[in-house]
Amino acid sequence: MTQLLTYPDIDPQQWQSLVEHSPYATWFQTPEAYQFYEAVKNEMTPFAFGIERDGELRAVVVGYVTKEKSALKQFFTRRAIVIGGPLIGEHATELDVEQLLHKTAAELKSQAIYIEMRNFHDYSRWKSVYEANGFAYQPHLNFHVDTSSVEVVDKNLGKSRKRDIRTTIREGVTPVLNPTIEQVREYYAILKDLYSTKVKTPLFSWHFFEQLYHTAHGRFILTEYQGKIIGGTVCVVLPNKAVYEWFVCGIDGVYEHIFPSSYATYLGIRYAAENGCQIFDMMGAGKPEEAYGVRDFKARFGGEQVEHGRYLCVRKPLLYWIGKLGVKLLKKR
Repeated sequence: MTQLLTYPDIDPQQWQSLVEHSPYATWFQTPEAYQFYEAVKNEMTPFAFGIERDGELRAVVVGYVTKEKSALKQFFTRRAIVIGGPLIGEHATELDVEQLLHKTAAELKSQAIYIEMRNFHDYSRWKSVYEANGFAYQPHLNFHVDTSSVEVVDKNLGKSRKRDIRTTIREGVTPVLNPTIEQVREYYAILKDLYSTKVKTPLFSWHFFEQLYHTAHGRFILTEYQGKIIGGTVCVVLPNKAVYEWFVCGIDGVYEHIFPSSYATYLGIRYAAENGCQIFDMMGAGKPEEAYGVRDFKARFGGEQVEHGRYLCVRKPLLYWIGKLGVKLLKKR
């Protein structure tokens, strides 16, 4: 017998077992991730769907629908994001995945203009199933850094990054591995300025980062110089498997011979190696056909460039294209 489930009906023990054994596991598909999304309801509306066959949980998908303060902006930009891609069990069949995708698309039809699944693993095995359910593959790059040991990390690090980190340490920049909430607030001010002046896309509010700070597997690794926070990385951890770099920033170019962003990412990579995680996932490096400065930054940490892509299901085509145009105009300002 097959059952299609929503969050309250998904057995937490089976869900956790799926996280531990699935080859597609990421932190973003864990019960903890859903609970975090639930804790920041002012930023997003969380969802979780599962499929159970013969009493066994076969697959789960967790994500959120974006939420804007302006009703007009919400109407034109609401989207469903599944970070990492679905959590698919070892015993899942094509029918299981097909039914999960169908339920996800049906449940979110009235809530989101489109559904975007940002893959952190290779889902090519399921490509025909995705396409049959209205999900089109979009090429997208990422970097996975081998963190099987600190020795491997340092061996693979690019020469320019080694130099930047060495001079940063020599100038007196120190890591802050267990920051206070006040130090995290300093970091947030730097990140907010970066998003408003350069990235030019919306950033989550302070409440989002405050809640992530209190999450069991959220990690804020900051850099300090002369008593002042000058950068840092924000990661989440899937214990014994992977560390995911969600945000990174620093006041680069302000101090001579000091590279806060590079040092922060390096500290995150070392944290993964020192805590039994095999992979440091850099969470995206842009589209292959487009120049992307962030990709150049990420490429110098010795990671493997992968193309696991994204799957996109557009539910409201006209609003989708209007929204894309709006984002382009915003970035040109």
